[in-house]
Amino acid sequence: MDNLNWLLEGLSQAATPMNLLYACIGVLLGTAVGVLPGIGPAMTVALLLPITYNVSPSAAFIMFAGIYYGGMYGGSTTSILLNTPGESSSVITALEGNKMAKAGRAAQALATAAIGSFVAGTIGTLLLVLFAPIVSRFAVSLGAPSYLAIMLLALVAVTAVLGSSKLRGCISLLLGLSIGLVGIDFLTGQPRATFGIPLLSDGIDIVVIAVAVFALGEALWVAAHLRRKPAEVIPVGRPWMGKSDWKRSWKPWLRGTAFGFPFGALPAGGAELPTFLSYITEKKLTKHPEQFGKGAIEGVAGPEAANNASAAGTLVPMLSLGLPTNATAAVMLTAFVSYGIQPGPTLFDKEPLLVWTLIASLFIGNFLLLALNLPLAPLWAKLLRTPRPYLYAGILFFAVLGAYAVNLQWLDLALLLVFGLLGLMMRRFGLPVLPLIIGVILGPRIERQLRQTLQLNEGNWSGVFTEPIAVAVYVVIAVLLVAPYLGRLVRGRVGTPVTETTREKENA
Repeated sequence: MDNLNWLLEGLSQAATPMNLLYACIGVLLGTAVGVLPGIGPAMTVALLLPITYNVSPSAAFIMFAGIYYGGMYGGSTTSILLNTPGESSSVITALEGNKMAKAGRAAQALATAAIGSFVAGTIGTLLLVLFAPIVSRFAVSLGAPSYLAIMLLALVAVTAVLGSSKLRGCISLLLGLSIGLVGIDFLTGQPRATFGIPLLSDGIDIVVIAVAVFALGEALWVAAHLRRKPAEVIPVGRPWMGKSDWKRSWKPWLRGTAFGFPFGALPAGGAELPTFLSYITEKKLTKHPEQFGKGAIEGVAGPEAANNASAAGTLVPMLSLGLPTNATAAVMLTAFVSYGIQPGPTLFDKEPLLVWTLIASLFIGNFLLLALNLPLAPLWAKLLRTPRPYLYAGILFFAVLGAYAVNLQWLDLALLLVFGLLGLMMRRFGLPVLPLIIGVILGPRIERQLRQTLQLNEGNWSGVFTEPIAVAVYVVIAVLLVAPYLGRLVRGRVGTPVTETTREKENA
């Protein structure tokens, strides 16, 4: 009841006209920068940090929260419309969202993304209110063996999206894992696959790779076939979601929320893994498997919900432990310190009104995002009716701008071209793009957790089984690997007498 009373007090504080103005500014800025590839909410918060020193802490953090949530949604807009992920967490959305847009269902894809973001953000914020201390203690209790097991589970799940050819899918996955090796070895400090280029010491940013493979690769592919295929105007379609769309979206929204919030609260979580696991789950559970890869609405609803629920989960360890789990949370933590406030276990006792005002502003920000983006969905969709030469010229402009904005270095532009050509070749030879992206994301994380696990156990491989969560996850992995073979064996045994009987009838 104390939490509820503080939440009501925070709502009354956040709903003042001045704080509402800052919330609107944050949501608009966040959506705008989320649309630009590579800019991201973290950079925007960092840029705006100096100009907020003259406002109250509550107003500053309300604006930062709006930027954070707005950036999460804005990244999905370009993913759906232009196949250009604004954030690494929006990569999965591009898979089905852009296919829906090309089929004339861009408005529906944008609408399910907006509503899914609202549902997941609201539920995630409620869970933040109810379970922040509990989830934080659980997250801190997990060690490297458990994180390793969870990431290996995600890597095993990649086999579900390898495409029609397992060989091509595995080639794509290995390409991604190889790209993830580039940079300085975190344990020995030795450079790996940097080719003597110092700027590659920090590795290759996933946003640069995603923008190059998705956007530049798509633009080059279209340019290569523009003369062979007449230009077609993509229809906008109906402006709102139909009854079937609602029916197919509400369960993915809830399942995506269930994936996103816990992973956001994990110190090694992030939004990329839950969005991918949500996509895999929806592909397994859908009643329309033939639509996946061609524009399934479940493939947009689930990952977008996971994305925003993860954003709410990220605030759990930041507020209750002072532990940032992504770049935006780290910048917000810096803002807390600059105001003389130290996040941690005593924050809820020392600064209750500030904390609960920030949490209450998340509800307001979610509502503002829905009110802003849902009516604009048909208007955004009309961007696709732009003639293709102008449309892809715009895509290339924003791709170059986004790639350069990541680190402000010329090498990223060269990498953009290299990986854009790689994306073109992958389309030419039928290699799926998703395994490559997942390999780049998961490869370095798996390596880090594996080596930390071995270090803690003096090189003894039995150390990977030292935590109960890790053992449980490995059991799930074993079941997933063995189940298809057992299924074939059972079907084979059941099918044998039927086949013989059928042959006897045919002979008779």
